[in-house]
Amino acid sequence: QVQLVESGGGLVQAGGSLRLSCAASGITFRFSHMSWFRQAPGKQRELVAIITSYGSTNYVDSVKGRFTISRDNAKNTVSLQMNGLKPEDTAVYYCKAARPGFQDYWGQGTQVTVSS
Repeated sequence: QVQLVESGGGLVQAGGSLRLSCAASGITFRFSHMSWFRQAPGKQRELVAIITSYGSTNYVDSVKGRFTISRDNAKNTVSLQMNGLKPEDTAVYYCKAARPGFQDYWGQGTQVTVSS
């Protein structure tokens, strides 16, 4: 059974930091491209950051220089360090696992709220 379990969300003031984690089980983690998406109320879900199975990273322009994605293949976890948070970062954040030739898997989401 595949599980992606996010943690680390919460309420923080603008300028603060949070670290999200996603623990994966039931997948071959080291072969999976891992990403973080977010969805704000009334908006489409958007890709925030991705780290490939070989460690390459990419970010949406709005978080470049503030967010850092990383992975630990020994622990089957992917993290998102979020610094300099802004009210517009408020959203539900989702972890996604994607492996070529296999179906994608999503976590249940974790709420991040940034107050001004």
